[in-house]
Amino acid sequence: MSTAAAPVRSGAVLADLLPAARHRYAVDAALVLGGAALTGIAAQIAVPVPGSPVPVTGQTFAALLIGTAMGARRGFLSLALYALVGMAGMPWFAEASSGWSMPSLGYVFGMLLAATVVGALARRGGDRSVLRTAGTMVLGSAIIYAIGVPYLALSTGMSLSAAVAAGLVPFLIGDALKAALAMGALPAAWKILGRRG
Repeated sequence: MSTAAAPVRSGAVLADLLPAARHRYAVDAALVLGGAALTGIAAQIAVPVPGSPVPVTGQTFAALLIGTAMGARRGFLSLALYALVGMAGMPWFAEASSGWSMPSLGYVFGMLLAATVVGALARRGGDRSVLRTAGTMVLGSAIIYAIGVPYLALSTGMSLSAAVAAGLVPFLIGDALKAALAMGALPAAWKILGRRG
């Protein structure tokens, strides 16, 4: 009997490699709950940014990894659960905050859409090479800012240029580092599994 791994079908994401057999729905539910919890934990890794109501957090990195590793559907459900439970009062947004009134809530909505998009790209091989992963992460980050920055401006009364200065510019270096981590981790995971698509 051969011990070589069978190739993964085209369109697979890393989460599809988990053994599921007769328990696919239970595995999917655990992944969705785990993804929401991981995002909430990562949000507590927060560093205040002087002059900005938005801290640097691990939340965006978690959201992008969850979408990429789990695919669009499970990524969407994880981030939707995270957003809904946080808005309902669970203190697992950045800096143990919750509710509807935060100026940074737009970034949470952006993460929801970004996780869905990067998950769809991962099903098309967007996480299988360094360059593809870079493009996937850049697009995901751009989606987060495209929703988060205008929401920040509207919720605080800032001009759009002030919101860009406070809610985008201070985060670019950190986002580049997060993208670099993903560029190494995701293709390496596929290579270690010996299952490149």
